[in-house]
Amino acid sequence: MQYSKLGRTGLDVSRVCLGTMTWGEQNTEAEGHEQMDYAVERGINYFDTAELYAVPPSAPTYGKTEEIIGTWFQKTGKRQDIILASKVAGQGLPWIREGKPMTGESVRVAVEGSLKRLQTDYIDLYQLHWPNRRYPHHGFNFPGKIDFTAISTAAIEDNLMDLFEAVDEIIKSGKVRFLGLSNDTAWGMMKWLEMSKDKGGPRVQSLQNEFSLLDRTDDPYVAETCVREEIAYLPYSPLAMGLLSGKYANGQIPDGTRWAVEKRLGGGRHGNFRSTAASHAAVDGYIAVAKKHGLDVCQMALKFVDMQKFVTSTIIGATSMEQLKTDIDAFDLKLSAEVMADIETVYRQYPIPY
Repeated sequence: MQYSKLGRTGLDVSRVCLGTMTWGEQNTEAEGHEQMDYAVERGINYFDTAELYAVPPSAPTYGKTEEIIGTWFQKTGKRQDIILASKVAGQGLPWIREGKPMTGESVRVAVEGSLKRLQTDYIDLYQLHWPNRRYPHHGFNFPGKIDFTAISTAAIEDNLMDLFEAVDEIIKSGKVRFLGLSNDTAWGMMKWLEMSKDKGGPRVQSLQNEFSLLDRTDDPYVAETCVREEIAYLPYSPLAMGLLSGKYANGQIPDGTRWAVEKRLGGGRHGNFRSTAASHAAVDGYIAVAKKHGLDVCQMALKFVDMQKFVTSTIIGATSMEQLKTDIDAFDLKLSAEVMADIETVYRQYPIPY
């Protein structure tokens, strides 16, 4: 296992991050514990979770994933061995603080709940799961999709300052060590950096965004900001919700898969913004590249993400031990220049497939 610096924190995180969001819905507590045991055996020291989880999100499963991690900490005594990241949910889900926009007070309340469920007295990296404003991810990657005037800049800045002061207070209390963002932009990161320079408070140390062969919109603009400002880039959904496996070809939605159970963001059997003619054609292209070079397409896709120079640690998730082992093994691969050239050919045909 290889390791990288997490921003300017001084922490070394494994290049593979164990994502946990299926535990408590698609996976049982025992299965979650088994995954954590195996991940640690393989050298993974970095887990990512959120108060929102399990996924797909629902009132009955809210906080279940954190609870499973908490019981594993209690059982194994390995809290000190793990760099633990969690997230505070934003607006939109009525069972989480009535679905109201994120505020400083909601962050204070959320962190207490997470600490209790995780059975720990500190969280290493606490991330704002998504901003209160619309952001260019999840199908809003195309020009003209976002009304940048819907919320005034002044209102956004007032809210950010409220959040900043709350995070500063929480970090000073020792309940959180470092601040991270998720589903944010270059502008969002720079506003947080600006506040930390002006006020002397917490510096944003990481950004967790979606990135895969099918969604490379953070490269180069967000990527450059992360590199220049020493902010760790933490890509999630490196297999595009499983789309890159090819299992959803020809309209198939196998039982038990993510698309079968996910109703959020236009997912599930009611349609999916990722399911376009271009995205399926791109997947066919990447599968052909993998077959040409004798590779598993999912492993190729994971290693491609890992090879990007701006990436710090790639977040993987699995619903079976077989899948988890295969995913971790992918990071030991080496993709040749020929593989990378063939990947680039497909990418130029389908740069923004959804």
